Amino acid sequence: MTGAKGWAVEIDNLVKTFGSFVAVDHVSLKVEKGEIFGFLGPNGAGKSTTIRMLCGLLKPTSGRASVNGYDVATEPEAIRRNIGYMSQKFSLYDDLTVEENIDFFTGIYGVPREKRTERKEYVLRMAEITERRQAKTHTLSGGWKQRLALGCAILHEPPILFLDEPTSGVDPIARRAFWALIHDLSAAGRTIFVSTHYMDEAENCNRLALMYRGKVIALGAPAELKHQLNSHHILRVDSSDVLETMRALEAMPGIHDVAVFGGGLHVTVDDLDAAKGRIPPALAAKSIELKRMERIVPSMEDVFVAMIAAEDRQAA
Repeated sequence: MTGAKGWAVEIDNLVKTFGSFVAVDHVSLKVEKGEIFGFLGPNGAGKSTTIRMLCGLLKPTSGRASVNGYDVATEPEAIRRNIGYMSQKFSLYDDLTVEENIDFFTGIYGVPREKRTERKEYVLRMAEITERRQAKTHTLSGGWKQRLALGCAILHEPPILFLDEPTSGVDPIARRAFWALIHDLSAAGRTIFVSTHYMDEAENCNRLALMYRGKVIALGAPAELKHQLNSHHILRVDSSDVLETMRALEAMPGIHDVAVFGGGLHVTVDDLDAAKGRIPPALAAKSIELKRMERIVPSMEDVFVAMIAAEDRQAA
């Protein structure tokens, strides 16, 4: 398993068990160099466990994986020298200043002494935190801490970055700014492997793996995954009573999934015309006012809901 075809990450039937619990279940995938690769899935799907194995922090139960050509089971130290890792906890020291945190991580990552000042100034500029260099880290907002943590993770200029739910708990504006930094790093040639459960972030990735119950159940570019839903149609349904509408529609034939989106429902159906004919009288019979019903283009959240529902049906 080498990077002969430009693969930054190669995973082949990777398994991780904890006693009788299978956290990662025969996962196989490849990530190209320079790619923004998204790991999408609900909490407990196995995303973090897979990333920790790829970072050399957990040993696989079976299967193989390599990162930048190094085997995760036999060369974990070499992997740690070649990657940057950032988790949702940010790994910063709150009682140190911004500058002291950066100085600490330059030592941890073995940045050559002659490059430390240059790398520190780069991180301060990149994170737009130069004016806060003397501030105690615990005084920073979540967004500032997030950017500082990213900066510390790339002090040693690693070719591959693993970001494990890095935007969890920060506001939408900070998330948008953070993704702008990710795109800048990707444009500079770095490979970004990022896990998330935010559907809008999935749209920013070149390719995605959807993970559920330890398995990868879908893999491809966002547009490709949406295209897989083309055999079904999705209706946006707004009514006077969302929960009663949901119950009524779930009992109807020809309806695959009903999911709450904002103040309405996204309804996945086989036959568009048949559904449009059945839904209004079914709601009227229950004294529910139908305010809007129209076909919509599927979002990543629609893909996510539909594929997990299909997996649950197959398991049942």
